[in-house]
Amino acid sequence: MNTMRYKGYCGSIDASTEDKLLYGKLKFIQALVNYEGQTVAELKAAFKEAVDDDLQHCKDAGIEPEKPFKGTFNVRVGPERHERIMRYVHQHKLKSLNEFVSRAIDHELERM
Repeated sequence: MNTMRYKGYCGSIDASTEDKLLYGKLKFIQALVNYEGQTVAELKAAFKEAVDDDLQHCKDAGIEPEKPFKGTFNVRVGPERHERIMRYVHQHKLKSLNEFVSRAIDHELERM
């Protein structure tokens, strides 16, 4: 995946051969924040400027900036699966449902 990172934000890297430019947008947030440049150096600078501008806009407007990764997410598993998971958590003396989910995610990510 072609991405750049800055201040916890990720940005895409794409190219338009027709327009002869590089472009991208901030990923994993709802707001549409774009940037572009003609060289890789220009694109990187525009990406950082876009992040800084968005953060400044939020500060000026008195709103909390969107965070791409909060460290939490909701998972809907249905009542039967939820019960099975909680039985497993209890039987294996895990600390919590979160520990179970984190272990399951780590297991899958290690397979990549």
